[in-house]
Amino acid sequence: RMELRRPSFYSTIDLVPQLEHYVSTLPRQQARSRPSLEALPNPTSDSGVSSLPATDSENEESQDPVRGKAPVRFGWVTGVMVRCMLNIWGVILFLRLSWITSQAGILLTWVIILMSVTVTSVTALSISAIATNGRVTSGGAYFMISRSLGPEIGGPIGMVFSFANALACALNTVGFAEVVRDLLQEFGIVMVDSINDVRIVGVITVTVLLLISLAGMEWESKTQILFFIVIIVSFSNYLVGTFLPPSPEKKAQGIFGYRSEIFLENLKPNWRGAGNDFFQMFAIFFPSAIGILSGANISGDLKDPASAIPKGTLMAIFTTAVSYLVISATVASCVVRDASGNVSDILTGNSTDGCVGLACSLGWNFTECIQSQSCEYGLANNLKVLGQVSGFYYLITAGVFAASLSSALGFLVSAPKVFQCLCRDKIYPYIGFFAKGYGKNDEPLRAYVLCYVIAVAFILIAKLNTIAALISNFFLCSYSLINFSCFHASITNSPGWRPSFHYYSKWMALFGAVISVVLMFLFTWWAALITFCIIFFLFGYVNYNKPKVNWGSSVQAGTYNMALSYSVSLSGVEDHVKNFRPQCLVLTGPPNQRPALVDFVGCFTKHISLMICGDIVTVSHSDATGGLVKWMNKRKVRSFYTPFTADSLRVGARNLLQASGLGKLKPNTLVLGFKANWKESSAESIEDYINTIYDTFDSNYCLCILRMMDGLDISDQFDFEGLNLDQLECSLCALTDDVSDKSNSDQIKTVFQNDQGKKTIDVYWIADDGGMRIIEITPPLMEDFKKSLTLLVPYLLTRRKHWRSCKVRVFIVGDEQNMEEGRDEMMALLKRFRLDFNDVIVMTDSEKRPQAKNLSRFVDSVAPFRLLDELQEGLSVQGLRQSAPWKITDKEFEAFKLKSERKVRLNEIIRRNSQHTALVLVSLPVPHSDCPSALYMAWLDALTCGLHCPAVLIRGNQQNVLTFYCQ
Repeated sequence: RMELRRPSFYSTIDLVPQLEHYVSTLPRQQARSRPSLEALPNPTSDSGVSSLPATDSENEESQDPVRGKAPVRFGWVTGVMVRCMLNIWGVILFLRLSWITSQAGILLTWVIILMSVTVTSVTALSISAIATNGRVTSGGAYFMISRSLGPEIGGPIGMVFSFANALACALNTVGFAEVVRDLLQEFGIVMVDSINDVRIVGVITVTVLLLISLAGMEWESKTQILFFIVIIVSFSNYLVGTFLPPSPEKKAQGIFGYRSEIFLENLKPNWRGAGNDFFQMFAIFFPSAIGILSGANISGDLKDPASAIPKGTLMAIFTTAVSYLVISATVASCVVRDASGNVSDILTGNSTDGCVGLACSLGWNFTECIQSQSCEYGLANNLKVLGQVSGFYYLITAGVFAASLSSALGFLVSAPKVFQCLCRDKIYPYIGFFAKGYGKNDEPLRAYVLCYVIAVAFILIAKLNTIAALISNFFLCSYSLINFSCFHASITNSPGWRPSFHYYSKWMALFGAVISVVLMFLFTWWAALITFCIIFFLFGYVNYNKPKVNWGSSVQAGTYNMALSYSVSLSGVEDHVKNFRPQCLVLTGPPNQRPALVDFVGCFTKHISLMICGDIVTVSHSDATGGLVKWMNKRKVRSFYTPFTADSLRVGARNLLQASGLGKLKPNTLVLGFKANWKESSAESIEDYINTIYDTFDSNYCLCILRMMDGLDISDQFDFEGLNLDQLECSLCALTDDVSDKSNSDQIKTVFQNDQGKKTIDVYWIADDGGMRIIEITPPLMEDFKKSLTLLVPYLLTRRKHWRSCKVRVFIVGDEQNMEEGRDEMMALLKRFRLDFNDVIVMTDSEKRPQAKNLSRFVDSVAPFRLLDELQEGLSVQGLRQSAPWKITDKEFEAFKLKSERKVRLNEIIRRNSQHTALVLVSLPVPHSDCPSALYMAWLDALTCGLHCPAVLIRGNQQNVLTFYCQ
C-alpha cells in the first residue's frame, strides 16, 4: 500500500492521483488523506500526511478470519437477469394471461404487453443511467431516487416502494394459494371454504418464504435457481403440448390445436363482465411487468451493480416480453373462447343448424352453454388453459408454483432491503429500529418480519384482482419518479452527471415519467389519488423537517441553475419603485452574538428580500462559518453569512458595501447596532463608527441603527468593536461553536420573537437637514413621502404574525394652527399609498426648549470630548483639531447648540409618547461634514436614550421606495 503512494515530480509529499483519495464520497467510508495546502509549501514537514486507515471498501470484499466467509455477491446473470425474469414470470402469466387474451383479443393483448414493455424498458434505461453514475450501494430504487432527487422525493418513494413490494409478495402468494386450493378441490379436499382456504394456504406459504429469507441470501439464491429451472421446464412442456394432436377430451374443453380460424376469431376483443375494458385488462396485466427492479433492489449484494443492473435488467425485459407475446398468441390460436367440457357435445352429422360459436365449424356444438353463459371451459372461462394445452398438466402446475413462489420470495427480499436503507438514512422517525442488519450480508431481519406482517394482512383479502390494481399504482408512481430522476439529472447539466451507460434519452425518460402518471389515473383513478396524497403527505413531512443529509442531488443542481439564470435575467431589468425591497447588509459580527439584530432584520426581510450577515474579522481565528450558518438555519433566519477580514471596522464595512451581493441581489440598506459604550470607547473607534455611516451614504445605501435597552451583544464584553474579536478571540470562538450546536429550544429568545399583541409601532417621521425644522404639510411632501423608507419598514413588520395586531402611529412636526389640516392631509396620503396606519399625531411642542436636567445630561456626555479654545503647551487649537478631529471645539459646540437642543427635546417627546410601545422608529439625522464625530454620536445617543423598547434610527437614500401610481 505504501508503494502506491508515489510522490509526483513536483514535490516529495505531493502525491500522484489515487483512488483512495476519493473514497470519502461513498457512504460510511473514510478516505486516505492528501497533504494539506499548508503542508505543501513546507516539504520538510510531514504534518500534512496522516496515517493510512484501511477503508471499508477494501475490507468489504476481503475475508475476515474472525467473522468467517466474505459476503455473498452475485453477478449480472444470477443476481439481476434471473431474479428479474422470475419476478416478471409471476402468477399473471399462468393464471391471467389467457383470460386477458380472451377479453382483449390477440392484437390488444399484444398492445398491452408492448405498452408495458415500453414503460418498463424506458424505466430500465433510466435505471441503467442512474446506476452507472457512480457507485450504487444497498437500497436499490430508493437509493437511486433519493440520491438523484434528494430526501424530499426519495423518502416518500422509498416508503411507498417498500410497501408496494410487500403487496407484490402478497399478490403472488395469493396466486399460489388459489392454485393449491383448486388442486385440493380436484381431490375433494376443502378445509373451510373457497376464500378461507386461500387465506390459510397463503399465510402458511409466506411463513415458509420468510424462513427461507431469514436463512440468508445464499439460500434464497439457490432456491431461486431451482424455481427458474422448473419454470423453463414448464414452458417447454407448454410449447410441446400446443403441437400435440388434441384428444376428444381436450376438444370438449375447447382445445383444437393450431387453427387459423381460431386465431382470426381471437384477434378481436370480446369484452365480458361489468367494467372489463382495455384499461382494466392493462391494470390487471401490468403487475406482471413490475419485477424489473428486483435486481436493482439488492444492489448491495451485487459484485458490480453498475455493470450488472443495465445488462441483467434489459436482458430480462427482452426475454420475458418475447415469452408473453408467444404464449398469448399460441394459446389464442389453439383454444376457443367457450366450451362445455362435455364430450357428448360433438356434432354427429354435417348439419350445423342452430349451432352458435366458432366450435360449430370444428365439429362441436357448445350452443347450450354459450346461450346460458354456463360454459366452464374455453379461453374466457377456465384459468387453467395453459395446463390443459400442455403435454403434461402437472408440470404447468409446478410452473405456477415456481413462478408465484419465486416472485413472492423476490419481493419479500426486496422490500426489507429497500426499507432498511430508508431507515438508515433517518428521514422518518420511529423506523430506525428496522435499520439493524445481521450476519455477513447485513440481513435486515427485523424488516423481514415487518414485510411479512404486511403481506399477511393483504393475503387475508384473498382477491387477486383487487391487490393487482393497488400494486399497479404504487409501482407506476415509482417508475415515474425514476424516469423523472434521470430526466432531471440530465436537464440540469450538472458536471456530476456522467453515467457510463449512454443509451438513454432525457426526453424518453420524461415520456416514461408522464406516461406512468397517465396510466395511474387510467387504471384506477381513486387509487392514483390516494397514492399521490400519501406521497405529498410524506413529502411535506420531509420538507418541513429538513433532514441533515447532503447527497448532491439534481434538485440542488437545478436550484443553482435557476438561481443563476434568474440572477442574470434580473441584471438586464431596470429597477422599479413598485419592486423596491430593503435588501440588508447587517453588520452582526458572529450572528449568534447579536441575535436581536438578526431577528429584527429577519422580521421584515424573511421571504421578502435579501439579508446578508456581515462579520468583519480583524484578528485571525478558527473558521466557524459552518457552525454559524447552522445556527441561523436552526433559528429559521433566511440570511447569508459573509465573514470579511479587514484591519478595521470602517475598511471592512466599506469593502462589504462595495462587494456584497450579486447583480440585482445586492444590498441597498446597511443595518448597524448602536454603539452603546461610545463614552468609554477610544476616540479612534468612535471616528471609525461615524465614518462608516459617512461611507454608507456615500455608497448610496439606506441606513438603520438598532438600539436595545440592554444592548445587542449577548457576550460579557459588549462592544461594537466586538466585531473584530479583539478581547474575545478565544471565548468567542468557543461560544460560537457551543451556540451553533444547540437546538432551537436552547437558543436565546429576543423581543422580536415574541408576540407583540396590540402594542403600537411609533414612527417619528422627521425631515432632517442636520437639525430639525418644522414641516408644513404641502404638496412637495408627497415626493418626500415616496422616498420614505421610514414608513415602509413598519408596514413590512405588520405583515408578520407576531406584529400583525400592532397599530402604527405616525408622528410629524407641525404648528398648532395648522394641526388638523396637516393631520387630514397626511391621513389622505397614507390611504393613497394603501398603508393601513391608524393614526397621525402632529407634534406642536417641538420648538420648546428641553428641560434643564436633560440638557445638562447631554452637555456632561460630550464634556470628555470638548476641546477648549486656549493654547496648550504652545499648540494652537487648530493644531489640536487636526490631531484629534473627533474633538468638539467651543465654536463648534455653540454653532450646533440649537440642533443639539432639538435632539434632546425630541427625545423628551418620544419618551412621553412611546415609553412602552413595541418599537420606535426615528428619522436618522444625516451627519454634516463639519460636525465632529463625538458630537454626532452624542446626538444619536440623545435621540434614543431612556426608552424601554427597541429604537431604530432609520434613513433612506433619497430614492423612491413607495408610489401610488400603477406603472
